[in-house]
Amino acid sequence: MNPRAYLAELLGTFLFMMVGYMSVAAFGLESVPAPGLLVVPFSFGLGLLAAIFAFGHVSGGHFNPAVTIAMILDKRTKPVDGIGYIVAQIVGAIGAAAVVLITVSKEAVAAGTTKPGTGITDTNALIIETIFTAIFLVVILTSSKRSGSMAAVAIPLTLVSIHFALATVTGSSVNPARSIGSALVGGDMNALWIYLVGPTIGGIIGWGIFRAMERGEAPEAGQAPAA
Repeated sequence: MNPRAYLAELLGTFLFMMVGYMSVAAFGLESVPAPGLLVVPFSFGLGLLAAIFAFGHVSGGHFNPAVTIAMILDKRTKPVDGIGYIVAQIVGAIGAAAVVLITVSKEAVAAGTTKPGTGITDTNALIIETIFTAIFLVVILTSSKRSGSMAAVAIPLTLVSIHFALATVTGSSVNPARSIGSALVGGDMNALWIYLVGPTIGGIIGWGIFRAMERGEAPEAGQAPAA
């Protein structure tokens, strides 16, 4: 067990989500007009970048249960540590949403709740979140192993691109902790199951694709940075 790493995951996820959630709140304020399709994607991506540089060196910078599950499967993270990571990530996301609740409003938190967009069914949203989480995990697993020096930039930029693609379609989660925080504190958990199941399955599929591309090489023992 590594309490210091768990704390890093909690604080990193809090930082990451604080920037992301607050960007949604800022976009919703009439006094601060802004193009949401630019503000929110870059805020989540840059929030992740900040979290990676601030705390990634301690824990590996997962900040996402789907990432932790993939890292466990790839034997870079021990299962017992993975449980601690996931709990810390969820607590960090809830904490960030709670700060937005206290300092802005419950409506501001609810505005950041991930749910299917107009004309998108729950099933379609589930498929989309699964596919894009798999893509995200392939980038994370590959860049962290093959291009460690570039991973800290490649991963946030990939998240920005995913937000551009999915913001109005599914709300762009690819991260169960991100969806839990806004749904629980914002009081709208109707579609939460999509963002628990989709990213989890997507993370497993992404790991499977990564292993296939590695041509069956044995995974390296020990923990390697996710970002």
